[in-house]
Amino acid sequence: MQYHFNTIEAKWQKYWAENQTFKASNTSEKPKYYVLDMFPYPSGAGLHVGHPLGYIASDIYARYKRHKGFNVLHPQGYDSFGLPAEQYAIQTGQHPAVTTETNIKTYRRQLDQIGFSFDWSREVRTSSPEYYKWTQWIFIQLFESWYNNESNKAEEISSLIAVFASEGNANVNAVCDDNIEVFTAEAWNNFNQKEQEEILLKYRLTYLAETEVNWCPALGTVLANDEIVNGVSERGGHPVLRKKMTQWSMRISAYAERLLQGLDTIDWTDSLKESQRNWIGKSVGASVTFNVNNHEEVIEVFTTRPDTIFGVSFMTLAPEHELVSQITTPEQKAEVDAYILATAKRSERDRMADVKTISGAFTGAYAEHPFSKEPIPIWIGDYVLAGYGTGAVMSVPCGDQRDYDFAKHFNIAIPNIFEGVDISEEAYAAKDNVKIANSDFLNGMNYKKASKRAIYDLEQLGQGEGKTNYRLRDAVFSRQRYWGEPFPVYYVNGMPQMIDKAHLPITLPEVEKYLPTETGEPPLGRADVWAWDTVNNKVVSNDLVMSSEVETSQHNGVFPLELNTMPGWAGSSWYFFSYMEEKAKRGEDFASEDALNYWENVDLYIGGSEHATGHLLYSRFWTKFLKDRAFVGVEEPFKKLINQGMILGTSAFIYREDGTNTYLSQGLIKDKKVAPIHVKVQYVNASDELDIESLKNDAEFGADYKDAEFLLENGVYKVGREVEKMSKSKYNVVSPDAICEQYGADSLRLYEMFLGPLEQAKPWNTAGITGVHGFLKKLWKLYVGENGLNVTDVAATKDNLKTLHKTIKKVEEDIENFSFNTSVSTFMIAVNELTAQKCTSKEVLEPLLALVSPYAPHIAEELYSQLGNEGSIATVAFPKFDASHLVESSKNYPISFNGKMRFTIELPMDLSKDEIEKAVMSNEKTIAQLEGRTPKKVIVVPGKIVNIVG
Repeated sequence: MQYHFNTIEAKWQKYWAENQTFKASNTSEKPKYYVLDMFPYPSGAGLHVGHPLGYIASDIYARYKRHKGFNVLHPQGYDSFGLPAEQYAIQTGQHPAVTTETNIKTYRRQLDQIGFSFDWSREVRTSSPEYYKWTQWIFIQLFESWYNNESNKAEEISSLIAVFASEGNANVNAVCDDNIEVFTAEAWNNFNQKEQEEILLKYRLTYLAETEVNWCPALGTVLANDEIVNGVSERGGHPVLRKKMTQWSMRISAYAERLLQGLDTIDWTDSLKESQRNWIGKSVGASVTFNVNNHEEVIEVFTTRPDTIFGVSFMTLAPEHELVSQITTPEQKAEVDAYILATAKRSERDRMADVKTISGAFTGAYAEHPFSKEPIPIWIGDYVLAGYGTGAVMSVPCGDQRDYDFAKHFNIAIPNIFEGVDISEEAYAAKDNVKIANSDFLNGMNYKKASKRAIYDLEQLGQGEGKTNYRLRDAVFSRQRYWGEPFPVYYVNGMPQMIDKAHLPITLPEVEKYLPTETGEPPLGRADVWAWDTVNNKVVSNDLVMSSEVETSQHNGVFPLELNTMPGWAGSSWYFFSYMEEKAKRGEDFASEDALNYWENVDLYIGGSEHATGHLLYSRFWTKFLKDRAFVGVEEPFKKLINQGMILGTSAFIYREDGTNTYLSQGLIKDKKVAPIHVKVQYVNASDELDIESLKNDAEFGADYKDAEFLLENGVYKVGREVEKMSKSKYNVVSPDAICEQYGADSLRLYEMFLGPLEQAKPWNTAGITGVHGFLKKLWKLYVGENGLNVTDVAATKDNLKTLHKTIKKVEEDIENFSFNTSVSTFMIAVNELTAQKCTSKEVLEPLLALVSPYAPHIAEELYSQLGNEGSIATVAFPKFDASHLVESSKNYPISFNGKMRFTIELPMDLSKDEIEKAVMSNEKTIAQLEGRTPKKVIVVPGKIVNIVG
């Protein structure tokens, strides 16, 4: 019987689906284990062989845990809102829901054919109204909450309103906007409804504010920092500008310290934790206020180095700082305006990364030094960011390299108060006795004492205080897109109102086009039916919206709805909780209390390192918020997290000679100038030879080569090769469909694990898969011969058992340590040994299948079935390691005569030296070798050798 892998794999995939083999229970008495992958965005290109790497690893671990007796939740779904589908809709006019559904079907087919043990009864799609109903509900809960610094958690906004009504806000310790005016209870109670709402908006965890954003005109939307690469949009490579817009934001900054502290409680890699710590960016220092000459305004700065205040020789504001327009003198206005316009074309990331370019403009205004009262010139420079800190810095050129370079470039005075010593952070870390001079306040102090003294003196002046600051900024939550979650928000007199939970979800309206309107509104501005009827609680025609000037008593209760949609990270910030409940049982809550209490959080999370900050920070923020409000019972969403490495593609290049339509084979290039051009790897064979005719007939770009001349070497065209990121744009993508068809899913699974350690990047080479495919055929032959099953009930030999148990030990250790690549090698060794031993014992071969099953489940299922077992191998107990089988009870002694080994004798290990000598000398082989001679002596080394001399 041959190994017909395609038939076997289709059979067992059908069996798993029909029998719901991997369906998890929320009421099992088994211990729970929740294994999760970062769910995919279903692109039109489908999966390539790099995508399943993390899924295979998590699937191995999920299957292993089932064998170990755990109730395993291993779900899957789709992050199905996003820009790619919207851009495709803009280009073709096809609704994003249609293309998304098509793409999901492709992904589902591909995922199923690789044999993943997903519980599909819990599938999540972020673009499904049944799902995003709860994303909208979480948004409402954030809106209806504030952060109480006294209790150090989020609380219902009603508790804050009660405080305002009884005692005002003077004693409220909250995370809120900076421009909060103090009011009494009497004043609060006399405010009208709109005034109260405006105040509350400054305290809510999600709020409206004018914010500096990354605006991409070509895409017509705001982009997050991680959606921008080298100053252009990641999607399409379009220019990005900085501009101010009224946006929904989320007060993630309230959770900065808890996000830091929580890292100490979870099992993540040090590098991943460090990425989060750097993003949060905790700094301890002082807030300092500088008065502006001839103006009532003040400039607030944050500094980690208050001891350097006497080194301040100028101030630098971000070009977007709100005071720039107010303090700039008429003489400097043209220069300042031109600089602001130029800066708007640079992304924040570019400005942060650029340490070489020095640019700025003088406002013409001066600030007053808090102590010396000397005038300090106020400049603007794009190395200062409006959204970081206060958007202003006190510039100390004698202590900061960037300030120094700026001062030298613009010829600004550089006072030296530090007696020529190195005052860098590194120097301070090495020694804390740097003395500060030239200051009546701080003369002779080391930097620690000087900082404390500076803060004290600033507090006495009323121009500063000690403060802890965080780089983490509130997250902009609005996107000017169509294909995203609609906000459950309508506006009355310009103030946002939330739609009641009973009327959710608010679903996307139909629009004629998916572009922003001609007047600059988001695509939802094109909807004709996009207003909220507060009487009938439904979405109605925009024509029913009445003028804001109509008196309340005459109003029909119809108001405009929010035109922005939520960002992609909204749905992915809580999807792991939704998986805890089957789709069929999701109803009044996103998951039942019993389900949330049972599963708690994710035990193992596997995904790409590109999410080290954004997705993981937002998920942790939402989880902490939901815990504060008692909607979930955990502080952290992911206990253990592993970033899988990337599978790289081997690209192929042809070489066009400059100025011609001639393509040179690689060996003909020599000193000629050529342009390397990617070609599809499917047109190149294992010997790097190009199929020129297939290239010329390519439907996508074959016309470019119809009239081209290809210069050959030895009758063939040799391409160049380079290992790069696997990408459709590089034409080096390998589809898992072709691999599964030619070699089978089990071969694909084993090969991806065999390539190297999970966390490392490794190149794909299709030719290499033949090795693991050959192993599977050898495994098959160990069980099945030409005439059928080879397995018998014969007792296992000690060598059989030794091979089995050393394999159990190694595979269990490998899986627990996520060293999946070495397990594959172990399987190969075991099969080779058992084949050499001519093992047919079911006692050994059946448990071996349970070891192989997590890696190659289809062949394991089939062989397990052929051994006469009913049902699936998926929950068979993992074999128990018995160390006694690895303890040697005998030794195969090499018997030497005058130092030359002639034969071996197997003897028990517990024999004494004399007993070994007696057994060897009485052996017939020894007697024959001696031919009646009496040896001079017999050298015995127990457990090693026997040497007969003379």
